[in-house]
Amino acid sequence: MSNRTQSLLHQPLILPCGVTLKNRIAKSAMSDSLGDGKGNPSDDQIKLYERWATGGLALSIIGEVQGTPHFAEKPGNLVLNDQSDFAFLRKLAQAGATNDAHLWPQLGHAGAMADAPISSPKGPSRLDLPGLKCGALSLDEIHALPAEFARTANLAKQLGFGGVELHAAHGFLLNQFLSPLFNKREDAYGGSLQNRMRLLLEVISAVRNAVGPDFPVGIKLNATDQLEGGFAEDESLEVIAALDKTTIDLIDVSGGTYFPGAASSSDRAGSGAYFLDFAERARAKTNIPLMVTGGFKTLAQAKSAIAEGKADLVGLARALVVDPELPSFWLSDQRDEPQFPRFKNPPEGGVTAWYTMQVTRIARGEDALEPDDLDEAIAAYEARDEVRREVWNSHFSGISRAT
Repeated sequence: MSNRTQSLLHQPLILPCGVTLKNRIAKSAMSDSLGDGKGNPSDDQIKLYERWATGGLALSIIGEVQGTPHFAEKPGNLVLNDQSDFAFLRKLAQAGATNDAHLWPQLGHAGAMADAPISSPKGPSRLDLPGLKCGALSLDEIHALPAEFARTANLAKQLGFGGVELHAAHGFLLNQFLSPLFNKREDAYGGSLQNRMRLLLEVISAVRNAVGPDFPVGIKLNATDQLEGGFAEDESLEVIAALDKTTIDLIDVSGGTYFPGAASSSDRAGSGAYFLDFAERARAKTNIPLMVTGGFKTLAQAKSAIAEGKADLVGLARALVVDPELPSFWLSDQRDEPQFPRFKNPPEGGVTAWYTMQVTRIARGEDALEPDDLDEAIAAYEARDEVRREVWNSHFSGISRAT
């Protein structure tokens, strides 16, 4: 059994578009916050994705790459449009393709979750809640979104990236349209699930038309928002059934949201992958390859997910922050479990800050942070964001905001 499951991790995955991923291990999208504050890659970011590619994985996904600067999640996000630094983006794409790996930007729009100091947050509906205030997108703004995603995807293709992933999870805009907690609209984009998934399907169609049939297009989708009254599993399965009729190449299953006060999937406690049971239900709805992200902590868990047919691709995030070369060891049946840090009573967002600053150390080849460095990591993370907000606002001040 061990040899068989090991060989399954090695097995290439042929996507519906015909492109092959060399094995079954991927780095899930994380907001690495390594953009330069002007929406361009930094040297650290280029080195980071080269190191992850060298570590043996088949696919890395860059978290939250924006089509415009108007709805960014963080001032360290990349912005991919005609004003971008194409030379640096090509270097990033090339670095992430080291060792026959794939590097895909995750095309995002934070919507209601946009970072207020550098944007004017807008979602499907106006919200005025503790910690979350936003305006509502107009119909004209909604109608413009598929073309915006399409332009960004086509530019990613031109710059040499191996594919793109559409971000419809974790409380970002496309997930907001799916969720009844965010989406209170009474027009063609709100109400029934068919209406709430309308924008997502329009974006997929526009992106595919822009990039052609042979370029990978994936989607990250919540199994559940993990919020009472939010987007839940049965609705997600209906969306997956609709996705099965599209030209999507990979469905990346995750869950949770960054809704204020809610736990993200990455902060869940547990000893195993969070969404495998859902993925097993999803398998009955689609033949599109499934990537399952969240909670994989051991080699045995990764092997069994593939062997049992619940996942076609194993998505790792924090495991690759504590052990960037982990895929090469798992593919040689070694190093069963990476050593995750344990924190004592971390504040909300503190663990994310620690991992984000550890990502920077990986890029620079520096010694790893210790769990006791949590307070220093939080302070450094917040200070860096403040500096980059000033850079962002200065750099993009001449570009009119969406209204």
